[in-house]
Amino acid sequence: MSELRVEQLHTLEEFDACVHLQQKTWQYSAGELLPRRVFFLADKLGGHVLGAWDGDTLVGFNLGLAAQRNGMGYIHSQMLAVLPEYRNSGLGRTMKLRQRDIALEQGIKLIEWTYDPLEIKNSFFNLARLGAISRRYIPDFYGASSSPLQGGLPTDRLYAEWWIDSDHAKRVMAREPIKEMIVASVSVPAQIYAWKADGDKHAVETQSRVREALERHFAEGLSVIGYNRAEDGTGVFLLGSAPAEFPKY
Repeated sequence: MSELRVEQLHTLEEFDACVHLQQKTWQYSAGELLPRRVFFLADKLGGHVLGAWDGDTLVGFNLGLAAQRNGMGYIHSQMLAVLPEYRNSGLGRTMKLRQRDIALEQGIKLIEWTYDPLEIKNSFFNLARLGAISRRYIPDFYGASSSPLQGGLPTDRLYAEWWIDSDHAKRVMAREPIKEMIVASVSVPAQIYAWKADGDKHAVETQSRVREALERHFAEGLSVIGYNRAEDGTGVFLLGSAPAEFPKY
């Protein structure tokens, strides 16, 4: 592995490489793949496409789309893909921090994306390494998925809100304790990956339990403000009041 570099992508050939890497990562059917044109338009209309290179080989990308809600502009980070042999190398974090730099240069304070609440490593990365919070749960967000990684389950998703210039995010990125009080927790057992791969009923039961608990806590006004991983691999969502600095939108 040579020295990796991360840079913005602009050419159709580079976007073709992103489409190919997208397929290798999620094994989508043709109908679910984002085509080259989406990457092209993201680059032209205020979003961006970041690519991670090992020599001349594209090994990761991060697609950010320009978005707006209730009069506030933000970046929707639609996809972050890294080849399996480059995972756990810090490359995903490097791309997210570069995305943060681009957003700050544009005067944007929020980057948002969705993630599967059953994916423990991803939840830990979003909440306990970047300092995102979550306060919206969308059942079956994308509808049925052809990706084997979904395990045939509904595509339930949490929204990650990454207020990139907030004190909360800065503390988390600096590995400092959060200041907010934790008043509730929701766990995801480490066995979830095996259950999904085997089509075990426990995967369905776990998804239903996590969905019901998080939706109930959100209705009570709580937010996911942190995440822990136990020694046995269990993931734990930590809930409390969202930091006062975070606007509602």
